[in-house]
Amino acid sequence: MVPAVVLGLSLLTLGSWADPAVVVPQDPTLVIGSSLTATCTVSPELALRAEDLFWTLNGRRLPWEVSKVLNSTTLAVMLTNLNGSKQQSGDNLVCHGRDGRILAGSCLYVGLAPEKPNNITCWSRNMKDLTCTWAPGSEGETYLHTNYTLKYKLRWYGRDNKCLEYHTIGPYSCHISKDLALFTPYEIWVEASNRLGSTISDTITLDILDVVTTDPPSDTHVTRVGDLEDQLIVRWNSPPALKDFLFQAKYQIRYRVEDSAEWKVVDDVGNQTSCRLAGLKPGTIYFVQVRCNPFGIYGSRKAGIWSDWSNPTAASTPRSERVTGVCDPKSGEQNSTLRRELKQFFGWVKKHAFGCSNLSIKLYDQWRVWLQKSHKTRNQVLPGYKS
Repeated sequence: MVPAVVLGLSLLTLGSWADPAVVVPQDPTLVIGSSLTATCTVSPELALRAEDLFWTLNGRRLPWEVSKVLNSTTLAVMLTNLNGSKQQSGDNLVCHGRDGRILAGSCLYVGLAPEKPNNITCWSRNMKDLTCTWAPGSEGETYLHTNYTLKYKLRWYGRDNKCLEYHTIGPYSCHISKDLALFTPYEIWVEASNRLGSTISDTITLDILDVVTTDPPSDTHVTRVGDLEDQLIVRWNSPPALKDFLFQAKYQIRYRVEDSAEWKVVDDVGNQTSCRLAGLKPGTIYFVQVRCNPFGIYGSRKAGIWSDWSNPTAASTPRSERVTGVCDPKSGEQNSTLRRELKQFFGWVKKHAFGCSNLSIKLYDQWRVWLQKSHKTRNQVLPGYKS
């Protein structure tokens, strides 16, 4: 059964009148769905009767039907099935005189006890710090101000430590900026508390080396591949903060055309610091980004955590200069067959060279440049030529 709160005034409370009126109870904390009876008693020195008073809740006047005159100077209000507080600082229940003057008030805190925090996730940027996030429970909203405290300690020894820098990347996050140990597991948990209770999350155990992420790759730039109309080459440097550490890395590239929000991702980059993109549109501006995933740091067997993407870098493929709609008067079936066979060959090479495989395509580049130049020559309309 939902509890009801009914409190009146004692003779001791009325013994001294420092205010024009007194509201009881003062600042109660209630569970959602509770009922409450509060009273407002005016000072005998005021020429006011209980019938002259009225109540407001968060500035909205309550109907007289929920009020009850207890005696000549005391007016009660009955609130049932209370909803969660509209503001974490409490709902304002105020007693007014007949002219609207505020005589006294109380804050109502109506909400829920915190649920057990879950889904604790942590990462270390360049092994220099630790950032953790968590979820506040299945419901999350308690309607009351709820304190979250992230605590941590070395697994086998050491004292409990409190994280101090909260809300660094969101409402449920904390950042530990220094004094972290490597090669020793940490135990990490979150405590939640408010006016209605407290709870503790499950404890997770992690090693800093297993949750490392890096800064994005630096000095990313994109250039053309000679006169090839459908290719760009991307180059970048490894994250500088980890250059002195023993680790492996794998990279990922994504790119999109200027007028599109859809990214295409190249996954097979491996640990190279360059990659050739093929099959692009001629005369098109592309935006390119790179990110890094460190793994195997000092022998760690855990997968790394992807860095943020680097800042977008833009480049354009060469514009096609081919003349369309002009027929080669000397073309024959033999030449058509040759072109078809070459097209199939180039398609095979492009398929096996797409992405960032280690296949050498120097010969392919030479053939492509030769084909483009010869194609332009064959389709060029010579001065004085008339169809």
